[in-house]
Amino acid sequence: MAQGARRALDERLDQRGEKALKKRDVQKFQKLLLAQREQVLGHSKRPLSEEIQVDPDDFPDEIDIASSEVNLQFAGRLREREQGLLAKINTALEKIERGEYGACISCGEEIGVKRLKARPVAELCIDCKSEQEKLERRTG
Repeated sequence: MAQGARRALDERLDQRGEKALKKRDVQKFQKLLLAQREQVLGHSKRPLSEEIQVDPDDFPDEIDIASSEVNLQFAGRLREREQGLLAKINTALEKIERGEYGACISCGEEIGVKRLKARPVAELCIDCKSEQEKLERRTG
């Protein structure tokens, strides 16, 4: 392989041998993140009352009431998770605007395209994320 072709190949791979992020990849991720944001916003605009109707007259006993309350709490937790995801999406979109998207916030290395395809809001490269998870398991 010619030296110039080898250098071009090396430039397309990050230090872990993964495909490096290109401008068109960033544009694809931006489009994906915008679509995800619209989906989350569309879902969060629906009133929680539309998802679960709680009318005490509909429940003949305490078990039915308790079951309804559990369902309502579950729906509330889902909404909280959606808000967290929305914040991560907005952060990723801001990083795209600043030209910082795809950089690990821990080590500064590029996050691999495979990881970003799996999780477009990822802020840690796979190595740093693995370390974080090991630490979380050790500390409980």
